Amino acid sequence: MKNKLIKLASATSFLALSIGAANANTLDDISESGELRACFDAGYMPFEMKAKNGNYIGFDVDLGKLMAKQMGVKYVPVNTAWDGIIPALLTNKCHVIMAGMTITAKRNMRVNFADPYITVGQAILLNPKHKGKILSYKDLNSADYIVASKLGTSGEESVKKMLRNAQYNAFETETDAALEVVNGKADAMVYDMPFISIYAAQTKGKTSAILEPFTYEPLGWAVRQGDPDMLNFLNNFLKQSKGDGSYQRIYDKWFNSDAWLSQIK
Repeated sequence: MKNKLIKLASATSFLALSIGAANANTLDDISESGELRACFDAGYMPFEMKAKNGNYIGFDVDLGKLMAKQMGVKYVPVNTAWDGIIPALLTNKCHVIMAGMTITAKRNMRVNFADPYITVGQAILLNPKHKGKILSYKDLNSADYIVASKLGTSGEESVKKMLRNAQYNAFETETDAALEVVNGKADAMVYDMPFISIYAAQTKGKTSAILEPFTYEPLGWAVRQGDPDMLNFLNNFLKQSKGDGSYQRIYDKWFNSDAWLSQIK
């Protein structure tokens, strides 16, 4: 019996080491390939967007470029549909997801998250006819209202969980969902506060907004499970960039200024 237990323990240890060895090679792969491949879904203002010249720009993009520069490798953006972004990571199409992804228990069962690099929450884009009448998300929890959001996002989860009585329409992109509000086909859109804030400013007169977030949502960079070295690198990069001021400079560029809007219009 003792020998069987020893053999079982050895086999289990070998399997664990094999799995770890298979997964814990992200930093080596980045170094050997000379590039950092970062997955995102372009269109999430101001995190990742496609500029008029065809380049990708945004908060996550600049952080990714800074990360790659400090690694001594090339930054390679991998634009991926949102519903396929975790599979893209798991099949090695990218090294890391840098896409404004909310850390959730469900996602954490498939990927590992570094420490949150920014915290946001859900806000509300309103058709202007409701301005002054709908004052919080609770007012939308009625079959009288049509609420839009993006498929597979925390916005959708929030609608389904907190606005169960409302009619819900899901869309492939956040822009399509927002246009429903502009065109009067939806009463409101629930989505991350930065996007709602920027979109409402762009469509002043055609929309209004309730910007006080009604959820708490930390966003994190995601990597494959079984790779503590990559997690350690990401957490230390975040601490260093916040400590030396580079994170704040990038943050101010995308959240405290609208100069970048001319690049996408």
